Amino acid sequence: MRAEDRDRAHTAMLDALFTQAPHGLWICDAELRVVRFNAEAPGVRGVRAADVLGRTIDELGISGTDEITSLAEHVLRTGEVVRDRLVRGRPLSDPTKEMVISLSVFRLHGDDGEILGVAAIADDVTERERALDRLGVLHEAHRSIGTSLDAFRTADELACVLVPRLADAVAVDLVDEVLRGRTVHPGPVTAASPMRRAAFRTTATEEAPVHTGEPSTYPFPTPYTQVLNDARPRVVSRLGADERWLAADPERLEALVSAGVHSLIVVPLALRGSVLGLASLYRFARPDPFQDDDLVLATEVVAKAAPHIDNARSYARERTIATSLQRGLMPGRPPVLSAVDTAYAYLPEGAGGDWYDVIPLSGARVALVVGDTAGRGIEAAATMGQLRTALRTLALQELEPDELLTRLDETASFLAATRSAGDPPEEDFLATCLCAVYDPVTRVCVAARAGHMPLMVLAPDGSATPFDIPAGPPLGSNGAGYASATVTLPESSLLALFTNGLVSTRGRDTEAASSRLQEILAQTDEDLDHLCDAAVYELMPSKPQDDAVLLLARTRALPADRVTTWTLPADGSVVATARRLVEHQLAAWNLPGSVFTTELIASELVTNAIRYGKGPIELRLILDRTLICEVSDTSSTSPHMRQAAPTDEGGRGLLIVMQLSDRWGTRTTATGKSVWAEQTLPDLVAPP
Repeated sequence: MRAEDRDRAHTAMLDALFTQAPHGLWICDAELRVVRFNAEAPGVRGVRAADVLGRTIDELGISGTDEITSLAEHVLRTGEVVRDRLVRGRPLSDPTKEMVISLSVFRLHGDDGEILGVAAIADDVTERERALDRLGVLHEAHRSIGTSLDAFRTADELACVLVPRLADAVAVDLVDEVLRGRTVHPGPVTAASPMRRAAFRTTATEEAPVHTGEPSTYPFPTPYTQVLNDARPRVVSRLGADERWLAADPERLEALVSAGVHSLIVVPLALRGSVLGLASLYRFARPDPFQDDDLVLATEVVAKAAPHIDNARSYARERTIATSLQRGLMPGRPPVLSAVDTAYAYLPEGAGGDWYDVIPLSGARVALVVGDTAGRGIEAAATMGQLRTALRTLALQELEPDELLTRLDETASFLAATRSAGDPPEEDFLATCLCAVYDPVTRVCVAARAGHMPLMVLAPDGSATPFDIPAGPPLGSNGAGYASATVTLPESSLLALFTNGLVSTRGRDTEAASSRLQEILAQTDEDLDHLCDAAVYELMPSKPQDDAVLLLARTRALPADRVTTWTLPADGSVVATARRLVEHQLAAWNLPGSVFTTELIASELVTNAIRYGKGPIELRLILDRTLICEVSDTSSTSPHMRQAAPTDEGGRGLLIVMQLSDRWGTRTTATGKSVWAEQTLPDLVAPP
């Protein structure tokens, strides 16, 4: 073949390469001016060759050319071959469209080694990368959305997935019933239905138009109200100021125009036919508008968030019910007592089962109780109510704290077995509890605990008073019993009973928090309510994850002139003596109107002790906020009231005592038993 024919064939082959190659081909000289390109070259399709040839890459003005120029200069300078480098830009023919190019660049040399320029093979991989980006968004949505049962946090997670991957700004609004944990019925949501802003994310620096938690309104008719009505997503590819629906919402129109929004998508947060809210996506920074495939992607992402929003709604509902139940089962304001001054801080933030109680007992004594039920929610609150009722019942039977907890453990074990219903329980125990009984007459405090934190005792000067209470097993763990500890306290000592939610918060040293609580409570000149507030301010985290209870009690001693005790022989003749002693003492207390009733109560109790008791008899009168008459003996046999028959000559003593007094009962003592009766008298002068 002649040389001319060979050259002509080579030229034809080169032309065929540029016209038939399935890849984009570029050839640039040493100054990076375009020498030749083919029709498949991405970025200049549909552009005349005269507008491209002879120009440098920078002069072409294609979006993303800075990166291409830098890449070509690097190859021209070093001779390094670059393969499959992804470059993002926009085509010269339509700058509104985003384009992704896979670029391979190598340097061209002459026969003598002279550098002639660079050649590039370019493929438009926009659709491939867009598909990968969409998969990445869906993967991120699956990974990031639903990490908590908080509706606001879930909404923010949804917004974070969409910005900036798909939109420049996202607003998530939820129906108010969802945030309140109420049931959302299937069907359309009217434009008048209250909604609140749950999340807002944007790539801009401007302040959010509606702050989180504030009402968010949508006048009718707009794409937003249409989506609420039929639960179908909408896309507005080209948003102009002449849109008819914007006239219904001039404030939103002004906000959208000022932000430069040119395209939007509105997607319902819907589940099982119920609309929970809206997700609104906006574009203003990137020039390409939303397309139908963007709507499909946004709908898929929002659909992944909807079940988590509904779970948050269900959790909020259960938490609201549990908290209401828990509050309803708690005691009201602690009673005013002569034994102690009390104050409390009750924070059911975690919808768990923390509780407290202040129970007046016979002999002017008082029982102070705190407890913590395992678990959370309605079941924990209900269990707490059962345990508190059982404990109060046992306390009113005058049981000592250790025996009380032993009986309560039996009840808790039964509740735990019933609660598990054959399935293994989630916890190894049902609850923890601390019970302390204080007697203002003797200033003796007896306490026992079941898996609970110790009792904190501070002397009147604020120093810590040792009170080592044996650590018993939690309630419901089939423990081996409990032991109590006893201490005699000076007047104005401070008792602090609390649950672990106050000092055992996540990320905090429990011992350090307990020490800080002791420092706060050591301020002896502070009011108890102020001390409770100070402890909450200092120790509780901004977002509590657990319930917390703090019960404070400042002890008081009953004045000696308010208590009188006589020891009498077990002889029938002393009944008259007992009546005279009662009469003289009530006269000294200026209670003449109570003499007859109290004499009758005392004579019946003394007579009962003589007939059925043992050893010497002790008669005690206590003037507290009630008038208390107690008769003690060394017998451990407790009397029981029975209904006497009409022909019986006796058996009516306790019935008379019950009818004359407001309360009566029996309690076991270290040496025997005491039978007591209380009267609330109108002429009673309460102690200061």
